[in-house]
Amino acid sequence: VTYQKGEAYMITSIQNETIKKIMKLKQKKYRDLEDQFLIEGYHLVEEAKKANCIETIITTLHEIFEEPTIYVSSNVMEKLAFTKTPQPIMAICHKPHHRLFNTNHQRYLLLDNIQDPGNLGTIIRTALALGYDQIIMSYNSVDLYNDKVIRATQGALFQMSICQMDLIEAITSLQQNDVRVYGTSLHQAQPIHHYQPQDKMAFVLGNEGQGVSQAVLDACDAHLYIPIQVIESLNVAIAGAIVMYHFPKI
Repeated sequence: VTYQKGEAYMITSIQNETIKKIMKLKQKKYRDLEDQFLIEGYHLVEEAKKANCIETIITTLHEIFEEPTIYVSSNVMEKLAFTKTPQPIMAICHKPHHRLFNTNHQRYLLLDNIQDPGNLGTIIRTALALGYDQIIMSYNSVDLYNDKVIRATQGALFQMSICQMDLIEAITSLQQNDVRVYGTSLHQAQPIHHYQPQDKMAFVLGNEGQGVSQAVLDACDAHLYIPIQVIESLNVAIAGAIVMYHFPKI
């Protein structure tokens, strides 16, 4: 149920069937089933508008929006929102349609079993900022449409090309299209400055605890590491930023 322009109907009960249905989008299985997800706050709503992803606005404001709008009371908004002090606007979005694997790019980032939503969101935002073309996520990575991931991307989710597939298949396809693939590893690897930027490159970042899986490393053309002092390893989002900055498009 949505309410078009000018309709002054407001939902005030969290037991309302429409609200119950929206609440389900907080679970991954329903997001997958409906091909929809929730966003919260002015900035994300603006970014989603630019990407033409919004299906319905949810708001406590007395404004009229171009999109179909569900007007709710503040107690309903508090129930729907992800944050403790919610902004007065949310939206139901359909998943963006730029999710196809493309072997014609210059720069790729492959993510092997990244689990922390904040890390994934930060990596996506950084990849967009540094001009990378596509992110390829393994199937066992954290859900791209988790609310913490979405917030951490700061809207980059709507602009970055991201697909999900088997990483070994992706690596094989990239190699067949003259993309050189580098795995990040602390063992049997060369320091990052050993390699020069090339026309087509892909870099694999691994799980926060285990790093890149051995099977994926074995499929790569070469391995690299970032020389650091005193501590053993860097946060994966920081490591990704350094690698991407070090190997810009040429």
